[in-house]
Amino acid sequence: MLRLSKKMFYAIEAVLYIAYNGAGEPVASKEIAKRQNLPPRYLEQIMQALVHAGILRGVRGPKGGYVLAREKRRIALSEICQVIRNMDPLELQLYQQTPLSREIAFPLYRSLERTMMQRLESENIATLCQQAEEADLARGKDEPADFAI
Repeated sequence: MLRLSKKMFYAIEAVLYIAYNGAGEPVASKEIAKRQNLPPRYLEQIMQALVHAGILRGVRGPKGGYVLAREKRRIALSEICQVIRNMDPLELQLYQQTPLSREIAFPLYRSLERTMMQRLESENIATLCQQAEEADLARGKDEPADFAI
């Protein structure tokens, strides 16, 4: 239960892909889905939630897509995770049905969750982009196409 969900991971990865590869130009969600091997329909829901939260901005038109809504150093990973948590709120009442879970186990879970979110608060998209550059990772436009003529 205390882990980054698949949806959170996809959201972080999508924002990182835009920051690392976009260079201020819109990046189509289809490109992100293809390059990162993500389900396109599933990804689009995530992207729209990130737009509504002010993390991304949608650009319409034939060369449209998504860009960062603000500087990458101002986008904390915890903020991205919070957007996704709000999409699929846990039914935490289910875990508070016994005195042991309500008084002991659930407060422990909440404490651990706060610790994880504090760690994610200290990381931002700029830090991840810097790590990608230091690792000399190819950018999307530099990667070879996966088809042949």
